[in-house]
Amino acid sequence: MALRDAASLLLGLLLLCNAWGAWATIEVNVEDKVEVFLGETAQITCMFTSDEGSGGTTVQWLYVTRIGEKLRIYIQDPMSKAVEEGTSFTGRISVNSTTAGGQVALTIENVQLQDEVEFICLIKDVTGQIGEGRTKLKVFEKPNFPTIEAVQTGISVRAKEPSKIGSCEVKNGYPKPNITWYRGNVPLRNIPGVVDVATSVTTESSRLFSLRSELRMKVEKEDKDAQFYCEVSYFVPGATRMTETDPINVTVYYPATAVNVWVESPKGKIKEGDSVELHCKDNANPPSSLVTIKHNETDSVMEANIWTLSSVTRLNSGVYVCSSLDIDTYDEVSGSTEVFVNYLDPAVIDHEEITVDKSGKLEATCNALSSLQTEAAWFKDGKVVSKSHTLTIKDVTFDTAGTYKCVVSVPEIEGMESRGVLPVYVQGSPEIMKKSTEEETYEKTVKLSCSARGFPVPTINWTTSDGKVLDEAPHIETGEIVKSVVTVSVGSNITTYICNAGNEFGADSLEFRVKAIKTGTPNPPKKISKESYGVVIAVIIICILLLAILGSVLYFLYKKGKICGRSGKQDLTKENSSKNNIVVEMKSDNTEEAILLGVNGEKLPPSDQ
Repeated sequence: MALRDAASLLLGLLLLCNAWGAWATIEVNVEDKVEVFLGETAQITCMFTSDEGSGGTTVQWLYVTRIGEKLRIYIQDPMSKAVEEGTSFTGRISVNSTTAGGQVALTIENVQLQDEVEFICLIKDVTGQIGEGRTKLKVFEKPNFPTIEAVQTGISVRAKEPSKIGSCEVKNGYPKPNITWYRGNVPLRNIPGVVDVATSVTTESSRLFSLRSELRMKVEKEDKDAQFYCEVSYFVPGATRMTETDPINVTVYYPATAVNVWVESPKGKIKEGDSVELHCKDNANPPSSLVTIKHNETDSVMEANIWTLSSVTRLNSGVYVCSSLDIDTYDEVSGSTEVFVNYLDPAVIDHEEITVDKSGKLEATCNALSSLQTEAAWFKDGKVVSKSHTLTIKDVTFDTAGTYKCVVSVPEIEGMESRGVLPVYVQGSPEIMKKSTEEETYEKTVKLSCSARGFPVPTINWTTSDGKVLDEAPHIETGEIVKSVVTVSVGSNITTYICNAGNEFGADSLEFRVKAIKTGTPNPPKKISKESYGVVIAVIIICILLLAILGSVLYFLYKKGKICGRSGKQDLTKENSSKNNIVVEMKSDNTEEAILLGVNGEKLPPSDQ
């Protein structure tokens, strides 16, 4: 028994030693896999070592078919090299062999998809020991850029089943690419009854893969702004890459949850007389077609989403309610806004008209009821006389009388204003206004004009200095001013005419002095009134003094011989002297005495005049 066991052990050791020797005789190394793009060139390197050396080594390249059969495509022995005919690799392979260095490289050109098989590098040494190495050839093809298409119809949030969002497609990739759907930055996975991603794969005649993925999901209102897109991941030699489609949006139908009603125009505060446009809109998609706007205060209703109110008044103020009706569920949603119409009543002045005494004080107040703060200004003849609700004028004169306009305005709203008018009368004794200048004529009559103002409007009559009343003259009234024009005869003597103006508060008068002008009198003087006599006399005296000074200077020069070449050879006769005299005519208020002055200021006798 022990002997038999010892024999068995010895035999096992012998067999183990023989196996070790065989395994240790030859060693073959190849890469686990070689990756290459479709249509490019692949190279598979086989390295081997043998205890017997590389001499007499036989090299074979084989591939394993899809049914597991081994087919040789190349053989090389010490005497020859040959590529097997009739295989799918015939004409596309070559072997670079350096058996002395223990390396053999198989090159495959124009790699095809069917080339994706397992290759065997088989090495046999001179002792008949065989070693082999296996590697897999991996072929890749980058797919086309993916496309995405969104559903064209709207999707309702009320749909009971997931609705189609869109489809994504990628073509001609190898190996098979993957498609992942995203909503925003969140990948979408299948959730029963909520999200359904269905992907179909098509193998093209080229053996490339095409994928089509369809996304279905139950949408919510928030999905109206969501962006959906596809991410496609695919393989390339030594890596995985990905690409994305453009994002898509879908139209989501959802019911209203709120209603907004607002004043579209005018912008800002509203005043009476404006045209107001109210707009109403719910947040449903699509918006409800059953919209009504109601004015709570008047129960007025407009069955539309726009209501235009023309020439509004304060009665249009109040709350406006807009209601939207869901035609599917008959649920109603409402919203409201408050409209306030600002108003400004007509301006009210505390007097219809005012009569104030001359030199007295004028006071008037103007205001208007308004929903906003107001300002007031008083105008007369287009000019501002006060910027206050109260008009105050002290020491009034006849110039104060007239029509005053009060304008009450609202600074916050442009163009919102109202007006009032106040007639003001100033009563007092009349004042004769400066008369119009009348030109002298050579006629036998002249027109005298007299204007007076006062309130009540004064009456005017004409008298002479001796108290004779002239016939009634025509009167022209303009407001508080009355004008009278009278035609009088002109005599040779000075005649005084008096314009008398009076009313219940007093009287005023003005004298006119009239005198005829003789025919042929050069530069006839103008008729002057009593008030102008002093001015005329002063002017005449000044002229006489100037002429006297001028005469003295000329006489002095004459004596010195500076004039007319005075040298004793020529005498001046009395006739020539009289011709060189300077003559001045002067009239006083009461006489027409003419005085002739010589150059030396001496008075000449009448015979020399």
